[in-house]
Amino acid sequence: MAKLSVYENVIAQFNNAADLMNLDPEIRRILACTTNEIIVHFPVKMDDGHIQIFTGYRVQHNNVLGPYKGGLRFHPSVDIDEVRALATWMTWKSAIAGIPYGGAKGGIQIDPRQYSRSELERITRRFTFALGSNIGPEYDIPAPDVNTNSQIMAWILDTYLSMMPPLERNRCVHVVTGKPIESGGSLGRDKATGQGVVFVLELWAKDHNFDLSHATYMVQGFGNVGSWTARLLKPYGATLLAVEDHTGAIVNPAGIDADALTEYVQAHGGLSGYPGGTPVDHRTFMSVEADIFVPAALENQITAETASWLNVKLVVEGANGPTNIEGDKVLQERGIGLLPDVLCNAGGVIVSYFEWLQNKRSEFWDLEEVDAKLHKLMISAYRHVYEAVHKFNTDWRTAAYVVALNRLEKVYRERGIFP
Repeated sequence: MAKLSVYENVIAQFNNAADLMNLDPEIRRILACTTNEIIVHFPVKMDDGHIQIFTGYRVQHNNVLGPYKGGLRFHPSVDIDEVRALATWMTWKSAIAGIPYGGAKGGIQIDPRQYSRSELERITRRFTFALGSNIGPEYDIPAPDVNTNSQIMAWILDTYLSMMPPLERNRCVHVVTGKPIESGGSLGRDKATGQGVVFVLELWAKDHNFDLSHATYMVQGFGNVGSWTARLLKPYGATLLAVEDHTGAIVNPAGIDADALTEYVQAHGGLSGYPGGTPVDHRTFMSVEADIFVPAALENQITAETASWLNVKLVVEGANGPTNIEGDKVLQERGIGLLPDVLCNAGGVIVSYFEWLQNKRSEFWDLEEVDAKLHKLMISAYRHVYEAVHKFNTDWRTAAYVVALNRLEKVYRERGIFP
């Protein structure tokens, strides 16, 4: 059987849920495709004076609930298929979270480690200029994703504002979220995705009488999402047994200190060489016996093959699309629970929404307010999915999709199709 692409995987998941809930066939046709797909090729002058051409993408899947919303990633694997999939997931995620956003995603096909800071700044600014009016504060709002951060967002903001008439500039600060605090960012945005993962895990643990203080877990990917998830689980007393990133994997049966590892990774660019764990290969890492596995890296990490290696009770998806259709089947056959990405990692887009609101209102909320509002929305999203699991007697991923599709279907029925 031919391996499904990331986007085909998304559509297969979509079809499972649409079949189960008897989604209106006309609305199904709309949601099964993207609205706009923008591909831009743009020149940038490198530090040595030569010109390099880059390819950038922005896919806008659906905006019936509100402006397009989604991150930008800088990674060698970025292509139109991946960006389509990520944009579609964003539509479902916003609908599950109950926030007034649609779904979009974008990126540039580069390895940012190959470029100097000044080159990355010029690449980012030129990409923003190339996108032009395809983004906007009430139309399509980018945010950070893999290999992008608040600094990249600040460059996008500055470039976009300089393209606006002077009297419009201060009205457009919410064109991106995930900005530095001083440039209009929100407190709590850096930890938001990991915080959402932990909130969902906490709710699941209460429902299943599972004691997090005695739990063991492993994390794949130790960037923003993975590191924050581990650091936020520390106060619960859970023990981090194993971690893997792009530089290797380590195991320590006595536990790995999440804060110390975060400091090491920030200083060294990866966990390779970290003294607090024993280096192991990928298969050994995936086979570590633990209660919980948090994949927080890239797509397609849990396949039919790797799902058979796992020795855990629960998978909590921090990354987008870490499990493919075949991997899902194996997990279900083996009785391993799964909390899906479109629910678990919605904390990022929720706090992005809070940042957008603060900018629109010229307000600044303290961390306590941001966290309280995030907790409230994550509880609501979790409960809706929990109810759908029991109503439709299905798995959590399909139930989450049903929640999203139900909300989108209602809006399309109310508004109708123009003309």
